[in-house]
Amino acid sequence: MSASLELGPPKESSSSLFLKSQLCTAVQWPPRNTNLEGRVALVTGSTSGLGLEASRQLLGFGLSELIIAVRSIEKGEVVASELRAQFPEANIRVWFLEMESYDSIQELTRRAHRELAQLDIAILNAGMQTANFDIVPATGHEKLVQINFLSTMLLALLLLPILKAKSLPNQPGRLVIVNSGTARGAKIELECVPVLSTLDDKNRSWNPIERYAVSKLLGHLFIVNLARHVSSDHVIVNLVDPGLVKDTGLQRFAPSVVAAFFYCYKAILGRSVPVGASTYIDAVAVKGEESHGCLVANWKISSFAAFVYTSAGEVIREQLWKETMKEFEFARVQEILDDLNN
Repeated sequence: MSASLELGPPKESSSSLFLKSQLCTAVQWPPRNTNLEGRVALVTGSTSGLGLEASRQLLGFGLSELIIAVRSIEKGEVVASELRAQFPEANIRVWFLEMESYDSIQELTRRAHRELAQLDIAILNAGMQTANFDIVPATGHEKLVQINFLSTMLLALLLLPILKAKSLPNQPGRLVIVNSGTARGAKIELECVPVLSTLDDKNRSWNPIERYAVSKLLGHLFIVNLARHVSSDHVIVNLVDPGLVKDTGLQRFAPSVVAAFFYCYKAILGRSVPVGASTYIDAVAVKGEESHGCLVANWKISSFAAFVYTSAGEVIREQLWKETMKEFEFARVQEILDDLNN
């Protein structure tokens, strides 16, 4: 069982946990002897903010090859040029990835099968916030749920066999899925069954802050079941919460007044980008098998959102798993999971 699940629900309110996290937690930088030489990593959403800084930190620990997966090849090449100048011994590639498109996600993983002799690490950092309810035309799903949950989990599932087969011998692949502390206070009512179609209903009440939190809560619920299908001998999978981080573009789509509020809020309480990105390195290179199927927050294995431990949470978790597996039938994800342990 996941160590996060065994911890039980948080013993404090989400607001208390947030303040302690931001104001009372000492930074735990990766040990200086952390060595990623000979390793190959893929990082999504890596042209700015936490994704870019995490890429820089991976290279700083000797990473041999980096694939930055981005929606703008032009921006990706600018970033890659800067990283190549700073880390000339590393091989840095730029690959296209559009998280609104299942076809794009599948093409990226097919390319990894074809072109990579090795893949040890994947950090799924791409995510978004938005001020408006929008449906992704290609899938019919609400955009925050699509990007932050469905597309992220499809990419995770399709990367699992690659990480298993192409990581260094006797070293399990590492898959880190970026999450958020906002999930701590989120919940989904039992009346929201089926889950995905209810979240897609534009006639239901919708709040961008609440929906962002729910989109991250879905990750908590999903990883509990996912970890049961994936052996930590093959791939270690965990969620990481970087905390509230200043100088990121997460609220760039908000109205100017809201964006200004969040800018000031993060300026007071937020972590620096290097500190936030260090949580990624901790989750992928410092934490080991004990973190499989867990939430890593504040550089330690932590409890999931309180909702996960409720009876309603269990019902929603099982329903979400069924719906998500059905959603991904076109990609034969159940066969992927079945084959992982063969």
